Amino acid sequence: MQILFFGLTLSSSWGNGHATPYRALLKALSQRGIRVYFFERDVPYYAKHRDFTSCDFCQLVFYPEWQAVRETAMRRARDSDIVVTASYLSEGTRISEDLLGIHGPLHVFYDLDTPLTLNRLLRGRTEYLEAWQIPQFDLCLSFTGGRILHRLQDDFGARLARPLYGCVDPDVYRRVQPSAEFTCWLSYMGTYALDRRAKLEDLFLTPARHLLDRRFLLAGSLYPPELQWPANVKCLEHVPPGQHPQLYSSSRATLNLTRAEMAESGYCPSGRFFEAGACGAPLLTDEWDGLETFFNPNEELFLVGSPNDVERVLSLPEEELNRTAARARERTLAEHTGAQRAQQFLRYCEEARTLTGPEMETVS
Repeated sequence: MQILFFGLTLSSSWGNGHATPYRALLKALSQRGIRVYFFERDVPYYAKHRDFTSCDFCQLVFYPEWQAVRETAMRRARDSDIVVTASYLSEGTRISEDLLGIHGPLHVFYDLDTPLTLNRLLRGRTEYLEAWQIPQFDLCLSFTGGRILHRLQDDFGARLARPLYGCVDPDVYRRVQPSAEFTCWLSYMGTYALDRRAKLEDLFLTPARHLLDRRFLLAGSLYPPELQWPANVKCLEHVPPGQHPQLYSSSRATLNLTRAEMAESGYCPSGRFFEAGACGAPLLTDEWDGLETFFNPNEELFLVGSPNDVERVLSLPEEELNRTAARARERTLAEHTGAQRAQQFLRYCEEARTLTGPEMETVS
């Protein structure tokens, strides 16, 4: 079996939450004996922050623009069983239009940003998808579940919509020895987003100002220079995935903050959620519908809605924090790894194939 992916980036985790879930999923597909290709547009900001330029679980193809690689990509697509285009793919509408014209492979759209995509389509269009293209795909996969799947089918005409949530590679994300560089009372890893700013103030910066004798750590890019950081907050623009386990293992606890459009839809776990869980870091998170589908609140993580909530959790005995984290790690390894998502991906593709033609080749 051969699968082609066209996505935002596989090579760089800088400023995005796409790369590491892709890596976990594609590695697991490769381990099932599947040939995997990933086409990535070569852009300066990812080239400057690359974690790798090749890997052993897929063939990574860089291209300067679609026209330059179109002939090669179309030939590969004709020889493939499944072709996947994804959200935030540069020139995505044009690429999908070309690929959808090929008869034979199963055509899949994988949206890692579904609420943002659909809201933008209601206002017009996106660079990577137009509304009329959604019914053309055999299968629409979504990083967000719940009622957004019904919107895809009922309002946008998707033939089949299924959730394919974030995931983690447990070979990469695991408990390691703490590092002095990352040791902190509370960490937060995330790219700046305006609709997360209020939560960042309430649930991270305000507790930091109240606990000036404790170190807080923020890792993420694109934060505006006018943001005022308390003196006890250490800021890192980028931490490569190879150092994520050290960061999480060095954090007394770590914080998850959900973008407003995602939280409004619910069923929206960030990939960072599972990465922190696999590393055994006690998890604090804002609340959204469907959270209990992934972790049991107050048993496997802590819900926080105010600075007082955050400070209360951070004051708990370390033994209690670690017990909660251990339960989250067990749940993550049982349900949220790349291996589980690869199995789900193939099952959904088989389901879609039964609606469009002969059953696809199965790989155990």
